[in-house]
Amino acid sequence: MNATDRTPADLLRSALATDPARPLVTFYDDATGERVELSVATFANWVSKTANLLQGDLGAEPGDRLALLLPQHWQSAVWLLACASVGVAVEIGGDPAAADLVVSGPDTLDAARACGGERVALALRPLGGRFPAAPAGFADYAVEVPGQGDRFAPFAPVDPDAPGLVVGGEGGGTAAVGGGASGRTELTWAGLVARARADAGARGLGPGSRVLSGLAYDTWDGLSAGLFAPLAAGGSVVLCRNLGELSAESLEKRVESERVTDRTV
Repeated sequence: MNATDRTPADLLRSALATDPARPLVTFYDDATGERVELSVATFANWVSKTANLLQGDLGAEPGDRLALLLPQHWQSAVWLLACASVGVAVEIGGDPAAADLVVSGPDTLDAARACGGERVALALRPLGGRFPAAPAGFADYAVEVPGQGDRFAPFAPVDPDAPGLVVGGEGGGTAAVGGGASGRTELTWAGLVARARADAGARGLGPGSRVLSGLAYDTWDGLSAGLFAPLAAGGSVVLCRNLGELSAESLEKRVESERVTDRTV
């Protein structure tokens, strides 16, 4: 990745310029048997469409705050990079009532209705499937995103030093610009990239590294292992939801078949 990259969107652009065909996110749901593999180019296309939805149809602007009520999932990773592309700060598991927008999975719709702004719902069905009927008061992501443009250009440049992510667990160091007794730490986009690079270095990740992660996305450790550190290193991630459903033997077979070089379970 380029040393000048200062936002997650910069990291993705560099990955796209370097090797668009290589895998970036491979997702398993071991409760359903789902497997999805996204190359850098395919993932970037999903990010562009989602960013266009966010900026265009939903009217989001840099500095807006989005409550992300999604589990560890490939579509969660897409939303994180889309928000970084627009400059919308993301609070993982944030209070919808205090957010400008909310993005919810099927299990958090009641809580998400507290948001007075735009609401988007994801069914999280295999192959990005839609709800049988869109939840009242929500836009169905799977209905809205396919028609969005394949290229994205922000209306305003994203400030790398603006707040980017609020997440549980340690944020620490140069990444932190806020935080409190709740144990949640606010990271700038540039701070997030710096922390991801530091994590990648500490793990010995580099181009070609393939990280298997079973950690949830509700802490920095989960986001780092399951997305940001591999992205910063020029590697890829095997993201495993409901990994507890898998036997030890099956896990080792996956490690071998996916050519995993590093794991966090």
